[in-house]
Amino acid sequence: MIRQLNQKITSAAQISERTVTVSVDMSMKNPWETTLMTFIDDVPFQHIGKGEQCLIKTNLALSHNRAETSNLILLEEPENHLSHTKLNELLLHIQNRCANKQIIISTHSNYVANKLNLSNLILLTGNNTFPFSNLNKDDADYFTKISGYDTLRMILSKATILVEGPSDELVVQKAFMMRYNALPIEKGVDVISVPGLAFKRLLSVAKELSSKRIAVVTDNDGDYETRIVKKYADFSQYDNIKICADQRNDINTLEPQFIDANKSNLDVIRAILGLEDSYTKEKLSAYMQNHKTDWALKIFNTDKKVEFPQYIKDAIDWVQNE
Repeated sequence: MIRQLNQKITSAAQISERTVTVSVDMSMKNPWETTLMTFIDDVPFQHIGKGEQCLIKTNLALSHNRAETSNLILLEEPENHLSHTKLNELLLHIQNRCANKQIIISTHSNYVANKLNLSNLILLTGNNTFPFSNLNKDDADYFTKISGYDTLRMILSKATILVEGPSDELVVQKAFMMRYNALPIEKGVDVISVPGLAFKRLLSVAKELSSKRIAVVTDNDGDYETRIVKKYADFSQYDNIKICADQRNDINTLEPQFIDANKSNLDVIRAILGLEDSYTKEKLSAYMQNHKTDWALKIFNTDKKVEFPQYIKDAIDWVQNE
């Protein structure tokens, strides 16, 4: 009887890629109906781990007759207990099984929101809703395919500063901390490091968030007019988006801009970085460009007073609405 039951389960059940069987716990002295146990690859169900349990329970629920005949499927935070790979497996099952149904999913996972297409996202905040149905299809497809971007961090924070890399992220956080005596995240402001080519993609999401301030801190790369003004012209009409960059083409990246802001204080910068007095303004800038994260981390950890480029100070004051 047990063998026949397992054959039926194997042929009919699509709840896990692992082998699902039913067996009898012979150690139990209870009535027979309480001794039947579910095994996954010969491991008792209660011992397989919360992630696999969530996956199986969700698939089992989607396989139920009521789910098969329903037009609406509700799922709450499917990412719970699941690893990145298991979550991908679950989302694939959801998409395949619910292709012709309306699915409503609550989530705090960037991966879930991106993978299921941001154009389907509705942000609920207070008494307001922000649907993303107007999101450009090309941008929505981009985030679906490259789903590692922290889109929900930007959506769920009070305000956001987008920066180009880890050194910029450390410097912006330090500038904010010196200005407001707290890390940005402690004030509800998220600082997110993104590749330069993704700025416009993320800003296409940001323009839908009219109540949230989004600042971009970026280099002018030696051509302010082309790299800043023209590149971000499509976003100049949105009051909640501010592009912050130095307008001087001869000071084109963070390192020379930081040195210029501290040109009367170079002894302090040399002391923080552990460099000799022979390091001139130009040599300091070159050293920092060759040791980007190292110098930024030392600045972040120092107790000494340093100055920051004006465009960075503009960004942190703007997101704080000051």
